[in-house]
Amino acid sequence: MEKNRKRGRGKALIVLGVLLLSGLYACKEEEFLDVQPQGETTSETFFVTPEDAIRSVNAIYGNLREWKVAAFANLAMTNIASDNAEKGSDPGDAAFMNDFDNFTISPTQFILDDYWTGQYQAINLTNQAITNIPNIEMDQALKDRLIAEAKFLRAYHYFNLVRAFGDVPLLTRVPTEPEELNPVRTPKEQVYQQIIQDLTDAAQVLPQSYDAANVGRVTEGAALTLLAKVQMYQENWQAVYDLTSQVMSMGYSLTPNYYDIFRISGENNSESIFEVQATTIPGNCGASNLQWGEVQGVRPQFGWGFGIPTEDLVNAYEEGDERLDATILFRGETTPEGDKIDENASNPRYNQKAYVPSYVTRECGYAKDQNMRILRYAEVLLMHAEAANELGMTQEALDALNQVRERAGLDPITSASQEELRNIIWHERRVELALEGDRFFDLVRQGRAAEVLQAQGKQFTEGVNEVYPIPQRQIDLSNGVLTQNPGY
Repeated sequence: MEKNRKRGRGKALIVLGVLLLSGLYACKEEEFLDVQPQGETTSETFFVTPEDAIRSVNAIYGNLREWKVAAFANLAMTNIASDNAEKGSDPGDAAFMNDFDNFTISPTQFILDDYWTGQYQAINLTNQAITNIPNIEMDQALKDRLIAEAKFLRAYHYFNLVRAFGDVPLLTRVPTEPEELNPVRTPKEQVYQQIIQDLTDAAQVLPQSYDAANVGRVTEGAALTLLAKVQMYQENWQAVYDLTSQVMSMGYSLTPNYYDIFRISGENNSESIFEVQATTIPGNCGASNLQWGEVQGVRPQFGWGFGIPTEDLVNAYEEGDERLDATILFRGETTPEGDKIDENASNPRYNQKAYVPSYVTRECGYAKDQNMRILRYAEVLLMHAEAANELGMTQEALDALNQVRERAGLDPITSASQEELRNIIWHERRVELALEGDRFFDLVRQGRAAEVLQAQGKQFTEGVNEVYPIPQRQIDLSNGVLTQNPGY
């Protein structure tokens, strides 16, 4: 059964549909879409027609491509903070990114505020949709689906926030009272409960697949996969096992060639569960705005050169692992597409998952056609392996793990103790999902962040740096209602 796989014209249509909503930002009656971090009241003149409902959800998808969500802040707080990547670029360019490499982050670091506001802008958009779409007279099935999509996306952004900051304000509706515009931090356990509820609700409504015109919208499989990931962070292993088992029965499959996953031709394929859609819209470069690939492209040949792979990541790959060459672009090499990487490139290595061949249009800048992968089937298999191992189901854990290893050209693991297998699975997550944004948070949930990151020379303080400081700007705006994380 096909999931989220059809490509071509369908991708362009859904992205265009998302981008069209950006025009509403200039319209007086829809200025609520240009939101503040924690929400403002809704314009009563917008949520009237079924088309308004669709546009409101499209705006949430559009926000996934915004600078504060997809570019520097995302890169700094996920990859650069880990042992997989370092700042890169030229030494003097955006030197503030070194704060995340070295864990010298202060609450006034503006990147923190970018991350916070980008996520809350999305949450405001989801709450606008979830609050107002039920009042629109329209097809009930479409109405239910749009609300489910918004709930998935709200859960996704809250998951990003709770992993990064711990306790965060929990907003689940459009604020109507003054005190609701300045909420306190909610205990992370309650935030996780809301995330789980949203994803559970969404999975019961979302379809397993879409037609070509709607490729890129969240599916039932995406909701179940993200729910499994959330449960993994809670160490609810039986739930992780059950959820991943369900996804494994839904028709997804590993892309035979690992390198192909991250090419434009591999977008929305059999391994894709959810990815941020991107495409160049000729004549509308303001709307062709996903810069995830551009900020990581080879400097100065293609892009800005940030978030470069570490030597430690290079050394983490076993001999013969095909993922090494597919993940890391080395200075001086020639890509399969025929691009010779400059011998004088600023850095020795770059993220090859963000690479776009030179023959792809640059009308609106480099890599504007490169989707950002969020959830892949390989991660489902690795989550299943981890859950099975924690539940004492060794052979089932090995079976799932070895599907990933064998795709990478490696020999299967035939036997291991529970502790040995746990460490093997953790290592496999590192090399399989390298530079895709999970490594730092994985180290934290595994309880190994201090050990691993201090060994890399990072100034990581145990008991403090497992979460980031609350942005000082947000504390100031709240008049002290928001409190700071310990140690900052």
